[in-house]
Amino acid sequence: MRAIFVLGLVATASASVPATADPWRDGFVSRIEALALMQTLNASLLASRSATATLEKWCADHKMSAEPKIVARRVAAIEKPPSEETRQRLDVGAGEPVKYRRVQLACGEHVLSEADNWYVPGRLSDDINRALETTETPFGKAIAPLQPFRRTIEMKMRWSPLPDGWEVSATAASPDKTKGALSIPHDLFEHTAVVYARDQRPVSEVHETYTREILGFPAPAAPRD
Repeated sequence: MRAIFVLGLVATASASVPATADPWRDGFVSRIEALALMQTLNASLLASRSATATLEKWCADHKMSAEPKIVARRVAAIEKPPSEETRQRLDVGAGEPVKYRRVQLACGEHVLSEADNWYVPGRLSDDINRALETTETPFGKAIAPLQPFRRTIEMKMRWSPLPDGWEVSATAASPDKTKGALSIPHDLFEHTAVVYARDQRPVSEVHETYTREILGFPAPAAPRD
């Protein structure tokens, strides 16, 4: 029997489109499987020191790319100044520079996460700053020499595969039926976290949106009698 971890997801009624590759078939069992996978990754990220390392392991475990390596695809021509709350969490004054980096964290063809990152360049080495400005190195890998760790300050579930009240609904609990492709929205859940160096000085605040591509592999095979 598959373990099912239900952490009280709140469904949001938003427009959705089918997954782009190997679409899952709709049905009660497949929705339970999608929920369990989402919660497994969510829990791993919350417990991890590095989102990049967690995503690389996810990509490797689910054979999503021949080379399970996360790259940070830069999204240019976007600027978002840090809010006052972000500056407070980073413990920087109004005149201290805070840089912004928008990336898509991809493994092969799968964009697993889209991230806004505000970081304090004055707390990083020249080599790290150069890597962040000129390469596709993920932030977590670039600052690895600082032995970073993260503290999540907010987590939001953007979609639940199961509707409200599913646990008491005779219809939802009925035997599984094939209903075409499972419609999965682009945004599944979000994390906002502050990243610290080993000396416990904050170096970055990141807002991450995890996408339906975390489920971009074939659904688990149905059990046979």
